[in-house]
Amino acid sequence: MPNWKEVLEEIHFAAQNGEANPLDLIRRKYLLEIHKKTNRNVIAYYSGWLQGRNPNDAMVNDKDKNALMVTINKLDRSKGLDLILHTPGGDLAAAESIVDYLYSMFEKDIRTIIPQISMSAGTMIALSSRTVIMGKQSNLGPIDPQMGGVACQAVLKEFEQAKKDIQANPSSASLWQVIISKYHPTFLGSCQSSIEWSEILVEEWLLRNMCDGDKSRTELILREFSDHSSNKSHSRHISKDKCKQIGVSVIDMEDDNDLQDLILTVHHAFMHTFSNSAASKIVENHLGITYIENDRIQS
Repeated sequence: MPNWKEVLEEIHFAAQNGEANPLDLIRRKYLLEIHKKTNRNVIAYYSGWLQGRNPNDAMVNDKDKNALMVTINKLDRSKGLDLILHTPGGDLAAAESIVDYLYSMFEKDIRTIIPQISMSAGTMIALSSRTVIMGKQSNLGPIDPQMGGVACQAVLKEFEQAKKDIQANPSSASLWQVIISKYHPTFLGSCQSSIEWSEILVEEWLLRNMCDGDKSRTELILREFSDHSSNKSHSRHISKDKCKQIGVSVIDMEDDNDLQDLILTVHHAFMHTFSNSAASKIVENHLGITYIENDRIQS
């Protein structure tokens, strides 16, 4: 199957031969090939955040429900779903709504495919599936929630440290006041609620699907993905091997060379589309039904 350069050459060849929308043509061609290979429904959920698109549109948000409604309509839901994810994450409430909707459409017959990166709320969506297809280049990320770009667990830990320092050394209060005064009212409570919410959701989804009621396995996966103190950064990239070690149901992309080539070709095609258009997010199925968020025009 084509590599990055060869996919670009195929796009240029289509354009030279008069194809009106060569970027769309090549993406859809290989999405359909994945469907033919697996005999499952295929939906690609792609964000253009790596290309610097509008973060409000590139992140997981409530508009994505519309995108999934458009792309799921008319699919034979008895064939299950392979959801190709490439996202930085986003809104927790939107992620919950998306997973609930996917369950209502496909029950538990959902696989997620990670060609490169699915972080934060994207990882939560991946963990709601039965299995995750990952390659050596694939990464998931921590699910500890953020508020204002700051890790909620780190905020609470810092506040506890402030209380201990002030109790041990009252003169340090003025130093801590500079930091704590920046917290708006209810900020600490909101951080605690977000942590509890994200963990409750992922625990429920793991028990329902991937872990099939296995509480000890669920607890291990949840602890590894949600503990900011061990992950150190919300942007940490968690590898396929690490995911397997902690109990995530991972299918090695390399086990099926043909499928691996098709997945990576689709990935290259989406990356070329973002590089040569104003799209900030594309949700597209194997039938060629597409929902696009555009930096200038929403369609």
